[in-house]
Amino acid sequence: MSLPVSEVSRPVAAKAELQGGRSNPFLLMPITLFFFLLSVAVLRTPSLMTASGIGAAIIVVTPLILATYALMASTISGRGTVDLSIGPLIGFINVTMIQLNAAGMLENPIPVFLYCMAVGAAYQFIFALIVIYVRVQPIIVSLSGYLALSGINLVILPRPGGMAPPFMAEWGYGTSIFSPVLIILLIASVGWLLFTATAFYTHLRLMGSDERAAYTSGVPITVVRIGAHLISGCFAGLASICFTALISSGDPSQGTTYTLIAVTALVLGGASLGGGRGGVFGSALGALNLYMITYVLSTFNFGAVQSFVTNLAYGAILVISLLLTLLIPVIQRHIRNFSPLLYFVSLSVVVLGIILHATFDYAALGEAPAYLPGPLDLQAALTGPLEIATLSPETLALRLQVAPLVLFTILLVAIAVFLRLAIGQSSRKSVGPVVAVIVAALIVGGAYAIREMASISDVEAVN
Repeated sequence: MSLPVSEVSRPVAAKAELQGGRSNPFLLMPITLFFFLLSVAVLRTPSLMTASGIGAAIIVVTPLILATYALMASTISGRGTVDLSIGPLIGFINVTMIQLNAAGMLENPIPVFLYCMAVGAAYQFIFALIVIYVRVQPIIVSLSGYLALSGINLVILPRPGGMAPPFMAEWGYGTSIFSPVLIILLIASVGWLLFTATAFYTHLRLMGSDERAAYTSGVPITVVRIGAHLISGCFAGLASICFTALISSGDPSQGTTYTLIAVTALVLGGASLGGGRGGVFGSALGALNLYMITYVLSTFNFGAVQSFVTNLAYGAILVISLLLTLLIPVIQRHIRNFSPLLYFVSLSVVVLGIILHATFDYAALGEAPAYLPGPLDLQAALTGPLEIATLSPETLALRLQVAPLVLFTILLVAIAVFLRLAIGQSSRKSVGPVVAVIVAALIVGGAYAIREMASISDVEAVN
């Protein structure tokens, strides 16, 4: 049972609130980078904003987002707990699931989910016990786990192969926006946001900010650290499920690549590797930024050096982001009430105009009629603009296509302003779940609007 925060821990709570509260300037960089990359990607390839383009992006980026969530839970706990073994752990769950499915033991969804989350939690539980009771530095334990699991994966499955469980056969197609992978991502994100409203999460952040002060305040350090690792293990299990759905088979080596990019995404999302700061919104943006970097670079033809250019871009953007975080104290002095949600909505409206410009078919409007000089009809010039003209089929089709996005934009701005006012008059803990539900509803509404636009375009093409 969690203990209430005492008077002694109030300075630590104030410090944690400053690092990750509702006025969080650390999200300034990931939000700006995301919308910049999205604008470039849409201008380069407008097909990204189709139902199949967004569906494929969701399938590819979801394992990375969940792996970042898994890193975030243990990183917030402090002591520099950056789990370098998260990639091989995802690969270990993947190859064992494939082998058990081939043996006829894991064929239904419920056993698969329970097995993956249980294996991830068991590994993280052992990890936490070694750190707490054997008193080995977390970086040493994670590096040892990385090497051990990488070798064990090759013993279990020497080369890529096998088949995913039958119910995952259509999960990795990525032809539509709404898919079981998206549902897993939304449930995991909403679950983390609801977790932030608990006292356990408050203790976790206090411990990550200053473990000694949290201990003297009565926070059960051992229980909180073990709980953080168990949560990380559950998210690692979900990441392995989505990874298996993506590749539809087993791969003993591919999972190791998630370690580097997950740590990079965590840093890009504004989390502190020292502990005490991190959020689901920033972590998801960090993972999306890495995906967008890869996507934008793939639109250019670098030939045989494509992978080297991608790694160079990862490293360069990470270093630039870390250098720009040095300006955060200066920004915080001038912007005391920075709202990440309102800033996100403001940029989304601007980028929405870029998306409409990139995806709109201007050729469908036809050519303008030729101007023929002649005598001026004063009566027609005065009364013509007042008459109601008959709309062309192209104009009607354009209105039908844009109407869902216009309504969604108006709703987005109105709710963002309302939430900003509500958060300004209330405590973060009281409105946190409401914000989570509304943001999730906005995301689903935007996906629905895009799907409706795609269906209207398909009907017009058939006609």
